[in-house]
Amino acid sequence: MSEQVFTLPDLGEGLTEAEVVRWLVAEGENVAVDQPVVEVETAKSLVEVPTPYAGKVCARHAPEGSVLEVGKPLLTVSLDESAGEQYRAEERAGSGNVLIGYGTAGASSAPARRRRPRTGPAVVKTAPVEHRVPRVVSPLVRRLAREGGVDLRSLAGSGVDGLIVRADVQRALAVGTPALAPAPGSIPGSAPGSIPGSAPGSAPGSAPGSAPGSAPGSAPGERRIPFSGFRKAVSTALTRSRAEIPEATVWVDVDATRLWELREATRPGPGILAYLARFTVAALREYPVLNARVDTERQEIVQLDRIDLGIAVQGNRGLVVPAVTDAGALTTAGLDAEIRRVTESARQGTVLGNGTFTLNNYGGFRVDGSAAIINHPQVAILGFGRILDRPWVVDGAIRVRKITQMSFVFDHRVCDGATAAGFMRSVADAIEDPASAIARL
Repeated sequence: MSEQVFTLPDLGEGLTEAEVVRWLVAEGENVAVDQPVVEVETAKSLVEVPTPYAGKVCARHAPEGSVLEVGKPLLTVSLDESAGEQYRAEERAGSGNVLIGYGTAGASSAPARRRRPRTGPAVVKTAPVEHRVPRVVSPLVRRLAREGGVDLRSLAGSGVDGLIVRADVQRALAVGTPALAPAPGSIPGSAPGSIPGSAPGSAPGSAPGSAPGSAPGSAPGERRIPFSGFRKAVSTALTRSRAEIPEATVWVDVDATRLWELREATRPGPGILAYLARFTVAALREYPVLNARVDTERQEIVQLDRIDLGIAVQGNRGLVVPAVTDAGALTTAGLDAEIRRVTESARQGTVLGNGTFTLNNYGGFRVDGSAAIINHPQVAILGFGRILDRPWVVDGAIRVRKITQMSFVFDHRVCDGATAAGFMRSVADAIEDPASAIARL
């Protein structure tokens, strides 16, 4: 028998620490390879961390509620000789800097490894599928692939030395790839809200509900709630946005009656948010300077060819902004499906991607307008309030119309008001005459 210390792995995204939320195993309990042993919260999401070792848990090195740095001891497992041989065999299989046991292929002699049935073969030119070792460091990437049904062995990594990164999995989800069977308990995405087919968001910076807590040093009548890793990240990002970006806000009331009627006539087709996303993508193609970031060191505007559309979502831990990867390549129906999928994933604690531009439906909270904070390092954010019946002048007569307020916050360093107004009118005109707009797309 030998002991192996399992340290907190690199969780990707440049994260250096995580908070231990809940242990899933007890000391003295037997664990299998790839069995989730602890639930940790990072600045990005809530993650179940699997153990790369099989054996008996000798010690848990961090209490629940503590913050642990990457590379610090997390768990000690007492191995038997067969587990040690499996570990060494996987190392020799060429896994490189892959976290051993995180789904590494091979080792048919390991009965503890749990395998998922596959719906189709993975095509690999260099070696048979069963012998190919996927190069993946981040458990977040593995979880994204598992929940999306992507077989990592079918992917060619775009990272250093062929490392599979999150963008590779997202591309596979967008175009389709040899898949694993759906994970048990997976929930098809659905995004209800005040706008049909929409994903309620909030203005960046809104605080989620959290249980009151207390801390040493509290004065009578005070309740102190420590920042979680997630709220620390939110605080840092929003503070940086307000400190660095000279933002300006413009808004316009839009007659969404025809869009509402189109949605009603095509049920159960795409939701209104999918149409808004389609019109936003089209406007970003027309005004590409808004799909960009600012390189402050070189004093340059960096325009981005691909539009990864962030969708503001109020998850169970607070506001998150998952991205629809390459939204410009999707139809309205495709956007609808992806928005629902990433919205549900975000609500479950899996954050998918960093967008290049953010679309926000704060109408889901029954408010009409917002001067939102730009999601740094993006340069703009577009938001919509609730759609209400209001008196509106049409052809000289007062009519009841479906009206929504559209607000746009932009980085004044990258453009002036004329560009912002042109972008807004492009989106607003499409909303007011959606059939013509779709025919031109």
